[in-house]
Amino acid sequence: MTSSPQAPAAAEVDALLAAMRPRLHRYCARMVGSVIYGEDVLQDALIKAMESFASAAPIQHPEAWLFRIAHNTALDFLRRRNRQDALHSSEEVDMMAGELDDVGRREIAASSLRTFMRLPVAQRSSVILMDVLGCSLQEVCGIMDFSLPAVKAALHRGRTQLRTFASEPDDAPRPGLSPADRNRLNAYVSRFNARDFDAIRAMIADDIRLELVNRLRLNGKAEVSRYFGNYAKIDDWHLVTGQVEGRPAILVFDTDAPGAPPRSFMLLDWSADKVATIRDFRHAPYAIDGAEWVVDQG
Repeated sequence: MTSSPQAPAAAEVDALLAAMRPRLHRYCARMVGSVIYGEDVLQDALIKAMESFASAAPIQHPEAWLFRIAHNTALDFLRRRNRQDALHSSEEVDMMAGELDDVGRREIAASSLRTFMRLPVAQRSSVILMDVLGCSLQEVCGIMDFSLPAVKAALHRGRTQLRTFASEPDDAPRPGLSPADRNRLNAYVSRFNARDFDAIRAMIADDIRLELVNRLRLNGKAEVSRYFGNYAKIDDWHLVTGQVEGRPAILVFDTDAPGAPPRSFMLLDWSADKVATIRDFRHAPYAIDGAEWVVDQG
């Protein structure tokens, strides 16, 4: 006689959340078409998971449970953004959604976030879960709350659409930074790289808010000054002005990995020529996975 799996304890759930955070972010980012908004969705999903854990029935399959919460949170985000497509089709065609070879799976996993956003929600979710994250058909059914024929149909159509999109040219010009954004970011980056943190402190607002993603939040110039002090103690970073997903951003490169892509990025918001908010992804390096980034050439 076999016993059922033991439900995880609270400490085990905390450890599971930390271990699964990169995979959950990868799913959320591809569902909503943005690594930045994907982190927002992920944080909402983790809050919901912690809130529901105490009152939930024994959780026998915690990974599937977490993906289900992330899936529903992403759908809530899409509804709020008025991007909702029809989730359930009345037509459930029993198409065969066979296993892809390694080449086909890598091609789908490499699709850009903008490309995934062109798929209807059900197709997008099924393809990401199975071909990017490696879930089984049965797991996809449970996460999406779809029947097996409906998942197979969505997966077949989504894969077909992605192959069509891949054959289309993608030569549309990307808008660059405005002169104002370039000047402000260059000033911040040059002072940061020179470790002139007194000059940086002069650039920030008194009521500045900082989120060190996946680590902590600080409010006010006094608290945020500690953040700059921590950067002064390490030397594994070099900042470069650029863009992430078309937004003005600071790309963070690892000085120990010359020629490598950026390890993480920072986002700044400004108010009256002062830095009002900082969002630093240093402790969330998974967030740049799949992001469209570019170094500013101005």
